[in-house]
Amino acid sequence: MSNIGLIIEERAADIGNFLVGRLLPFRQKRAVGPFVFIDHMGPAALKDYQNLDVPPHPHIGLSTLTYLFEGAIFHRDSIGSAVEIEPGAVNWMTAGKGVVHSERTPEYLRATDKNLHGFQIWVALPKDKEQSEPSFHHIEAEEIPAWTDGDTQFKLIAGEAFGKKSPVPVHSKLFFIEIKTKTAKKLNIGRALYGEAGLYVLDGTATIEGNPYGSKQLLIAKEAQLCEFEMSENATVYIFGGEPFDEERFIFWNFVHSDKAVIEQAKTNWKNQNSDAFPLVPGDDQEYVPLPDMRLNVKK
Repeated sequence: MSNIGLIIEERAADIGNFLVGRLLPFRQKRAVGPFVFIDHMGPAALKDYQNLDVPPHPHIGLSTLTYLFEGAIFHRDSIGSAVEIEPGAVNWMTAGKGVVHSERTPEYLRATDKNLHGFQIWVALPKDKEQSEPSFHHIEAEEIPAWTDGDTQFKLIAGEAFGKKSPVPVHSKLFFIEIKTKTAKKLNIGRALYGEAGLYVLDGTATIEGNPYGSKQLLIAKEAQLCEFEMSENATVYIFGGEPFDEERFIFWNFVHSDKAVIEQAKTNWKNQNSDAFPLVPGDDQEYVPLPDMRLNVKK
């Protein structure tokens, strides 16, 4: 009996002027632990006239985690943050009661050919943190715990596992792990995991109980732990998961919350451009992404 309970295939999704591969949410699995949204961006080769431009848009009730393998994104938010994220670093923004941010190709890359590849992730907040003040943290690549076991490389990008703790200031018990191998290797890491778990193969294959799995799939563990799997040579996998919440989380567009009424109020606030609920983004306040079914609004 395989430990894989569900296989989620990447589905194309448009995030403005950029296509991504969506993994979560999925109709049969809305979350893995506290992870409620995972987009695989790229790999994309962008020409000198092509750029990532996601204008200011709102969030509530979640933390966003951006992790790049290649390329760069410039992040601005209504808290006042203005930071470029590069491969291996982590942008961690907690929306709480409400935040607005934009994500764009940095100015110095906009007229050149470039590549972009990485993850965009949402992590739901515990009920007592859903209405917290928004915050932002940028963690440099060299601050992320990394270690080797033979020729296998590990990184604990966020959360706690293997007796280690990432400096990313998460709000619940979770893990986000990167594993890379140069040669084929059988791994048993079940004792390091807890709650729910999912495995994503970026490169190479992962074989579980004789069944090989390649890229563009999120494998959800049946027994909450991916206890044992074999990685091919030159493989890279990511493992997401942690303790799920007792309360259901509802998602509308960019809003995540345990209370539907709060989401309805957020929709009204954004539609009306209520600056008390959703302040402007310094340095990027001339346009914004409207609620679904409305065109892009440009301020006059």
